[in-house]
Amino acid sequence: MTATFTATYSPEDNKLRLYEDRRLDAETYARVKGMGFKWAPKQELFVAPRWTPDCEDLCVELAGEIEPEFTTLAERAEAKAERLDALADKRQAQSSAFLRAADDLSQAFHMGQPILVGHHSERKARKTQERMHNAMDKSVKAAKSAQYWQWKAAGVESFANMKNSPRVRANRIKTLLAELRDLQRDVNHAQVCLSIWQKTETEDQVRKLSRAHVNGNALVSWERAKELEDGEISPQDFRTRCIESAKRAINSPKRRRWIDHVLNRLAYERDLLGPVARYEGELSPVILQAFAREHGAMKPSAKAVPEGFALESAVPLPLHIASEKAVTLSSDDWRDLMQSVGYTVPEKKDAKPPILNFRAGELVAPNRFHAGETQTFRQIELTKTEYAKVWADQRGTRTSVCGTFRFKICIDPTAPGAYFSRPWVAVFLTDSKEHPVPESFEKQANAA
Repeated sequence: MTATFTATYSPEDNKLRLYEDRRLDAETYARVKGMGFKWAPKQELFVAPRWTPDCEDLCVELAGEIEPEFTTLAERAEAKAERLDALADKRQAQSSAFLRAADDLSQAFHMGQPILVGHHSERKARKTQERMHNAMDKSVKAAKSAQYWQWKAAGVESFANMKNSPRVRANRIKTLLAELRDLQRDVNHAQVCLSIWQKTETEDQVRKLSRAHVNGNALVSWERAKELEDGEISPQDFRTRCIESAKRAINSPKRRRWIDHVLNRLAYERDLLGPVARYEGELSPVILQAFAREHGAMKPSAKAVPEGFALESAVPLPLHIASEKAVTLSSDDWRDLMQSVGYTVPEKKDAKPPILNFRAGELVAPNRFHAGETQTFRQIELTKTEYAKVWADQRGTRTSVCGTFRFKICIDPTAPGAYFSRPWVAVFLTDSKEHPVPESFEKQANAA
């Protein structure tokens, strides 16, 4: 008699679960385990560590459909915590029992009764002493085990609360967006490859492009390029295979399912985090480019047009934005689109203080390593060429102690000895524009 399955999915932890009413046959068990499902004995079910299209297909094949998970993350955590608490209570009871047994055995040595060496009672006394020590050891071991299971129970509940905290949910959204960009990046690269191979005509071009890279990624795999070099395939057949491979990557149903799944998870997480406010500020090409880039568009470019704003990319835009390389929408339509996909325009950061170039004997900045303390930089004079020769990680800027301006610093290139022993100094560029001394610096110098 075959097993009857029930398949569920939980968006809280992105896991698929398989419930069965009887033991699986060897073939089905091997398939389930081969897909990555693991047996959870306490819950009496198989669980996949994460959703994948293959795991979903197997669940649909076995169960017919996938239902929402019956229990929430909090309920599962509570049930597990109860099991662990019960185990801790059991170990605590064992510890008390062993302690009582050790106490009873210790009565043989009441009032410091010694073991009489050579007496007929010596053997029994030593045996009693050994049993007493064993009981004490088992009591201590059981007590430590009880503490461990109590700690595990508290950790389970703490983990469930942590998973549902707004901060963790916001970080999870960032992770999902990164996963979405990774998936879309593969599609974008396939689009670039398809465009290049379709324009390739001569055999020399095919051979040259077989080892070429675009944006740091190879146009074709090393194994396939080697087949062309070894003469196992003609250049024209090689080009045809590359075009077909790019088309498969672009139109891959499995990748499309992955992208749709990530978009659905993003919608779920954002809904629990709270409604996304519609952006009512002034739109700009920079805002739209950042929006498209976060959702996987390849080098997006936006500009203002009479109808609103036009957004275009070197390859077709992600399908949840548009199905073509370019799209033009009104300002209100752009705001609605950004709200529908849960995009929040980042708040504008405060501008950094200006970098000033003026002569001073020394400049003072807050100490980055000791709060409340300051750091003094002796000023030296360099040309722009001399300053540029200093390694990038050995130069930079610091904000003045008054916070109204910044100044250039570097490791003193004129000091003797090894670089790591040279001091950091402020820099005045002799062949750059000289700024007037700021009032805040003059007040600080006068106060000193």
